[in-house]
Amino acid sequence: MPLPLEKVYTTEDIYALPEGIRAELIDGHIYYMAPPSRKHQEILGLFYRKIADYIDSQGGSCKTYLAPFAVFLSEDQKNYVEPDISVICDSSKLNDKGCIGAPDWIIEIVSPGSRRMDYFTKLFKYRTAGIREYWIVDPDKNRITVYNFETEDTNEYTFSDAVPSGLYPDLLIHFF
Repeated sequence: MPLPLEKVYTTEDIYALPEGIRAELIDGHIYYMAPPSRKHQEILGLFYRKIADYIDSQGGSCKTYLAPFAVFLSEDQKNYVEPDISVICDSSKLNDKGCIGAPDWIIEIVSPGSRRMDYFTKLFKYRTAGIREYWIVDPDKNRITVYNFETEDTNEYTFSDAVPSGLYPDLLIHFF
């Protein structure tokens, strides 16, 4: 007896969700997202300010976006994510809907419901999509894991360390 076919979702299904419902789409599977905690938002704001201020102070052309910001990782309409922070340096990837293709740098802040997704599923998807740098910020573990896919380096830091960016060699982010 054949197995029943599994439904494959597309970005059209994401846009058809009721107002206020957030979800991501990975390989045609929908993953619903819980609202972020206050601590999550504080960390998000801190990183966003430091990165955006740095880029502005250097007269850089890269753009920094906060979630919810649509990133379409592929043209097959089966991969749509909303990273906590996206840095895009190629303005041709930007349109009114978001980013078409891989951002240069993505930061995800781990929430209790996103741990497996951030550490495994998104790590693989982001690497294969061509993201240059991926940070996983884990408040429960007081840890920041930095994946530099260009140099194949992975480094771990604590919240008391100054964390360097591979994208901007002279940018050090101090958490506290």
